[in-house]
Amino acid sequence: MKVNVVGSGYVGTTLAACLADLGHEVTAIDIDQSVVDAINAGRAPLHEPGLDELLAEHVGERLHATTSYETLPNADITFLAIGTPSEADGSIDVGPLSAAAEMVGEALAGADPGAHLVVVKSTITPLGLADVREALAAGVGDGGGDVAFATNPEFLREGTAVADFQDPDKVVFGTESDSALATLEQLYAPLIEASDSPVVRTDPATAMMIKYANNAFLATKISLANDLGNICKEFGLDAYEVMKAVGLDDRIGSAFLRSGVGWGGSCFPKDVAALIAAARATSYEPPLLNAAVDVNDRQPERLLALLDEHVDIRGERVAVLGLAFKPGTDDVRNSRAIPLIEGLQERGADVVGYDPVATETMLERFPDIEYTDSAADALASAVGAVVATDWDEFAALDDEFDAMAEPVVVDGRRIIERREGITYEGLTW
Repeated sequence: MKVNVVGSGYVGTTLAACLADLGHEVTAIDIDQSVVDAINAGRAPLHEPGLDELLAEHVGERLHATTSYETLPNADITFLAIGTPSEADGSIDVGPLSAAAEMVGEALAGADPGAHLVVVKSTITPLGLADVREALAAGVGDGGGDVAFATNPEFLREGTAVADFQDPDKVVFGTESDSALATLEQLYAPLIEASDSPVVRTDPATAMMIKYANNAFLATKISLANDLGNICKEFGLDAYEVMKAVGLDDRIGSAFLRSGVGWGGSCFPKDVAALIAAARATSYEPPLLNAAVDVNDRQPERLLALLDEHVDIRGERVAVLGLAFKPGTDDVRNSRAIPLIEGLQERGADVVGYDPVATETMLERFPDIEYTDSAADALASAVGAVVATDWDEFAALDDEFDAMAEPVVVDGRRIIERREGITYEGLTW
């Protein structure tokens, strides 16, 4: 099939590359010429394992990128993968997505009559869908062709996005059109047959609510694990031993029970905030989601309080190990390293950060702290270290701690083992 993907961020680029890998002809459309140039050169405009390999394999054959919307009418499907940034109150800004939908409608307005399917891949609340549909209809106008509408939420984790696409837990189609549903099933047929993934067929708004409910549940599960972990710490118990046993209950499961410094990234904070804001718009205040956010926001300060118990960091060098919100990505959006760095700066510490891939992106957020090329350089002469991201290389650190002025390590991810010669604190163990 011929497919357009409008927007080349994490979701759009992964979608375009993976659809090309399924055998479809894909055009990636983005307003940023540098992003387009990178894709056409076979390079991902972001760090995502496996994505460069897919682009290198398919660019120039089944995949190419452009800034032009002229290719839209020649395709069967157009996906909208435009970001929906958060407003100050947590609600999402549908303006960029609506603008893209209108431009897509305008590009399709002059096309020959015939069915074209526009699919919203962006994460948008059920309340915001009407705005996007209206923008699309306004662009098409009265004389446009037959344009169908659907939603197809993504469930991709940064760092494993390619694998998540290729072997999904579920595929969700949201549409009221039989022809649109048939088109989506044809598009995804190779994936569904290969992965034997369950397919959920529903209406557009319910499909998006599934996405929000999914992320809200996982975020709340992590916050509950963190709350219980904090209690375990007060009792002098190892929360990991406790939650390992809890996870054996098949009603609960072992995933997302690792307690620590909290969740971040582009999805959980944004989606939970958007769902809370959407609920408030209907005059419902969601107490459990509010509590999940509150627990998450408190974890970095709890970690820093443990550091304060062992060393006075004012005017001293403190290493922050890990800057990305999770391993496998260079994304620092809502990284737990951010409140840790801010808390250290408020205490007057001389902050030095290290991350295998996220230094450049964090540099934009904190241009005034020191960055090093290795964990060893970050630890040298430091009076303390805090762990914000569980990169595998941190588990191998050993002699590097000997170069610290005061070997105090507070681990927010349980990636470093206790050892002789360091004062080690686990956040919830």
